[in-house]
Amino acid sequence: MAVLSIRMIGDPVLRTPAAEVVGFGPDLVRLVQNMSETMHSVNGAGLAGPQVGVGLRIFTYAVDGVEGHVINPVLTLGESIQSGDQEGCLSVPGIGSELPRAAQVRLRGYDASGSPLELEATGMLARCFQHETDHLDGRLYIDRLEGKERSRAMQALRNAHYRSVTQETVEKRSASVGSAFGTGPLLSQDKGGSR
Repeated sequence: MAVLSIRMIGDPVLRTPAAEVVGFGPDLVRLVQNMSETMHSVNGAGLAGPQVGVGLRIFTYAVDGVEGHVINPVLTLGESIQSGDQEGCLSVPGIGSELPRAAQVRLRGYDASGSPLELEATGMLARCFQHETDHLDGRLYIDRLEGKERSRAMQALRNAHYRSVTQETVEKRSASVGSAFGTGPLLSQDKGGSR
């Protein structure tokens, strides 16, 4: 297994909708293993294909002792909303924001061998499933922020200091796991609008 490079905000792969997986086999199993190892190496709760530069509809997760992966997920949201707990992202380091999410979800998809699976989740696991599915649609959690939370996050991203935050994150990950971290582009320092 190998630890993969995690792409940072500003990398176009994070804004590109992922394609459905059509081939199941040893390569997919290996990708799932590598993604899981990568997620654990940085103490992540979830990791989507685009975050490691793979434009496929796949994510891994590890929340509150529940761990797994989903290929080609289809998410159905419940009607009730959980409180706006803090949410962050491995691809947007150093920023955490309160974000309301559906309190319950049903997730259907496949495992790496092609067997169908169906999961129901609440709380943090439901939040994780929503966050990772957003990644597969080319969306970051900061895109869902509103009002003061959105303003605060966008201001942090525009801050010239944010580039140093991403660079420090890349260096820390690289030093701690001895991997290929740091190969993706960082957020540009231009004064353009929100990303």
